[in-house]
Amino acid sequence: MRVLLAGGGTAGHTSPLIATADALRRRVRDVEICCLGTERGIESRVIPAAGYRLELIAPVPLPRRLSTELLRVPSRLRDAVTSTRRVIDSFRPDVVVGFGGYVSTPAYLAARRARVPIVVHEGNALPGIANRFGARFCTRHVATSFPDTKLEHARYVGLPIRRSISTLDRAELRPLARAHFGLEQELPTLLVTGGSQGAKRINDSVAACVADFAAAGVQVLHVSGPKGVVDVASDKGVGDPPYVVVPYVDRMELAYAAADAAIGRCGANSVTETASLGLPAVFVPLPIGNGEQALNARAVVEAGGAMLVEDREFTPQWVRQHVPAMVTDTPRLVAMSRASSGLIPRDADDALAAMIIDAGQ
Repeated sequence: MRVLLAGGGTAGHTSPLIATADALRRRVRDVEICCLGTERGIESRVIPAAGYRLELIAPVPLPRRLSTELLRVPSRLRDAVTSTRRVIDSFRPDVVVGFGGYVSTPAYLAARRARVPIVVHEGNALPGIANRFGARFCTRHVATSFPDTKLEHARYVGLPIRRSISTLDRAELRPLARAHFGLEQELPTLLVTGGSQGAKRINDSVAACVADFAAAGVQVLHVSGPKGVVDVASDKGVGDPPYVVVPYVDRMELAYAAADAAIGRCGANSVTETASLGLPAVFVPLPIGNGEQALNARAVVEAGGAMLVEDREFTPQWVRQHVPAMVTDTPRLVAMSRASSGLIPRDADDALAAMIIDAGQ
């Protein structure tokens, strides 16, 4: 069986793509997998590092406003479809799977012209343009990450996540995880992350509260993002709890295991991973876009497993008032963990792989 997986640009597309590819390898011994992406996205790094073949096409961004860039879309799309068709003719996939983003629309068009079955997976609660388009061609093989996503012909399966996370026992791995990051074993621990690229609002507001966390006896693992700047040295006193700043974490399962609570954006990966692990969270949605991040977090927030704070309201004052008290309130954290841990399926990778196998037969 040959499968072409199309998705890239951000971890929101590449992480479920890789998790699905891994699931296909477990389920189909002789499966051949090729991935489709662009050179500008993180897929150019993470997909080859995961051991998968990657073919590159030119990106086709879709401007949301009238501009000269919008006038160039037809020719760019035509060129991208032609490039994708060459990949399809060479690789001869039994099925093409799209995860959304710049590469999925050309993949859907080229697959349809080549009469190759299509599978669509939508990562966000609010579907993107590419997957709304792709779902028009599918009547059976459309999957969503969240139960209330409005997408034609869709079935809720969840978001595929890495096995290192879906099978994680946080309590069992905690001693190793905290030692790995240079954290104390017994202190309440907060994980802070803005996603794969970081988030300035989160970085600045949390870093301004170093003294407040120290006074509450809370240690912090702060993932700043590769370009993020977090300088807390001048605010730390001798003997204060650790405040560890790292630009990037390759093994997020260790970061999750080390934490008692987390602060971060609410992309589909972040919501799914923290909720499935029962990790209490404060979600701060991106202030741009169509509001999909807040929708991603809605079910977990309504269940009591997380708090949602608008970006403009996530100030140092808000952090001081709410976060140290939350991280040191063990009964509250236990209740939040119980509220979220049963909401999100951990086996979406296998469920989507089964859908792909069915489509390709």
